[in-house]
Amino acid sequence: MYKKFFLPIVLVLLAYVFWLSPDSEEIAAGVAILLFGMMSLENGFKALTEGPLERLLAKATDKFYKSFTLGMVSTGILQSSSLISVITISFLSAGLLTLTQGVGIIFGANIGTTATAWLVAILGLKIKISALAMPMLVFGMIMIFQKSKTTKGIGNVLTGLGFLFLGIHFMKVGFDSYKSVLNLADYAMDGFLGVIVFTSMGILATVILQSSSATMAVILTALAAGQITYFNSLALAIGANVGTTITAIIGAMASNASGKRLAGAHLIFNITTALIALIFLTQIAWLVDVVADFFNFKPENYTLKLAIFHTIFNLIGVLTMYPFVNKMVKFLEGRIKEDTLDVREPKYLSESALAFPQSALSALVKETNHLFNRVFKIISHGIGLHREEVLKQEDENTTLKSISTIDIDENYYTEVKHIYSKIIEFASQAQQEHSDPDYNDSIYNIKEANRHFVYALKDVKEIQHNISKYTNSDNEIMKEEYNKLRDKIGKIIRQVFKAQNPDIDYNSSKKKISRLVKEHIDKRQEKLIKHYFKIEKNDVLFDGTIDRLIRNNEITSEMASSLMNDSSLTSSINKHLIKAAELLYTNQDILMSEVNDHIVEEQEAAE
Repeated sequence: MYKKFFLPIVLVLLAYVFWLSPDSEEIAAGVAILLFGMMSLENGFKALTEGPLERLLAKATDKFYKSFTLGMVSTGILQSSSLISVITISFLSAGLLTLTQGVGIIFGANIGTTATAWLVAILGLKIKISALAMPMLVFGMIMIFQKSKTTKGIGNVLTGLGFLFLGIHFMKVGFDSYKSVLNLADYAMDGFLGVIVFTSMGILATVILQSSSATMAVILTALAAGQITYFNSLALAIGANVGTTITAIIGAMASNASGKRLAGAHLIFNITTALIALIFLTQIAWLVDVVADFFNFKPENYTLKLAIFHTIFNLIGVLTMYPFVNKMVKFLEGRIKEDTLDVREPKYLSESALAFPQSALSALVKETNHLFNRVFKIISHGIGLHREEVLKQEDENTTLKSISTIDIDENYYTEVKHIYSKIIEFASQAQQEHSDPDYNDSIYNIKEANRHFVYALKDVKEIQHNISKYTNSDNEIMKEEYNKLRDKIGKIIRQVFKAQNPDIDYNSSKKKISRLVKEHIDKRQEKLIKHYFKIEKNDVLFDGTIDRLIRNNEITSEMASSLMNDSSLTSSINKHLIKAAELLYTNQDILMSEVNDHIVEEQEAAE
């Protein structure tokens, strides 16, 4: 209910502040322009790096320093730790990253975000940036209206930088003008109380602006204008670092337990870093003076010293937390458990996984495999087979033992139907969000494969009654023929399972893994094609079995009719299963996504 009134209240309060103090309008306008610039900058870099960046993040190895470096560099370029956090949570939710890899990226992002402070301190406040901003805006807007995605991306970057610098200019002018009305520096607070108050203000400002980079730009501009003291600016910077975790927490709300754990790691890291900075604030400030003196910065150059402080206390946080990464991961995994899923609900499909092509594809592959495992169980038990026995079935002439059958209808509605509908819905959304033709072909194949799994289940429902009836019949001929039908289905299910689970050494090099995947695809494709052509050949109508049994009076005409129909249904079941396997597990892009999931699982097991 309160959310409904939040925006109107904020707007009314803002209007009241403008009425009381017209000079504050320029500062507020500067902040608004700055935020718009950062959004344009983020969109531009996202357009330019979309694909390569996501592939890099998806391939981040279990080496902490590589994940850390990737997080630091990508955040420094994109000027947005929030975007990197959201991508990392999406990939983690989809199983493309381990929690340790995600923590490394988030740690690196905290260092990378200090690039904004350096950009503002060195360029934004030292040159006449309004003159620099104007041509950037002109060139940027012209490029945005071009058709090329790359040109649009560059245009967004230039426009973003232009608005960023223009926003800083307006804030600086606003703070200078505001001095004549009210000097905020007169309200500076020293000592412990000042640290607590200004740290809280930094947290609040970042929660409102939803960007620690924007908050740092405001702090630096106010500091340059003399509206806040250097000591208070340090506390504000610490608060901004804590406030930025809100974005990760919000992003994790739509995620699964893995995403929530990463948001927890982000919160623990930033709060620990903030506590260290607050406790040793005097010592860190002394270290900043030493570094500034070493680089011959003027003692009164507080904006550069604040940028140094921002970098140093984040580095201290990384160095402090690094030895405890594995313990933190175990702690979070112990505290934040996977939700106890209703069997009717999907395990891997989440709103956060939908945000990026790789994470959406990976989530669909994992959910489809999850659905297939349910279909495997229902088909096996539906025709009276042990799932484990099916997987061990090697000999072509092996007859499988009978077990009690299950109600296929009930199991379909409780374990398959809802998940199937969610997969189709998620896949359609992924196709709508990401328009690459090859990508959409892979998504279409996944949808089709799931459809074939469901059709196979429906055919099993049709055949189930007669299998149960005739495998328990006194007529040994009918018992034998129906056991053959069960064996045929069991062998195909086993082939599909083997196609889904390539026997690969995941510790091999990426080049070798790709070669092994190709060999696996070729081998499985050959076997599936072989089985597909055997289906028609082994039909009781075409191989003469029906004619022979009727001629020898071994079965009745009613039995012959049932056997003929059920043999046709068996062929249909097996064709659907083979077609699904061909669509899923002989497609290199889809199978490589599955292999990446296995690699992640192997890494998690090793940890």
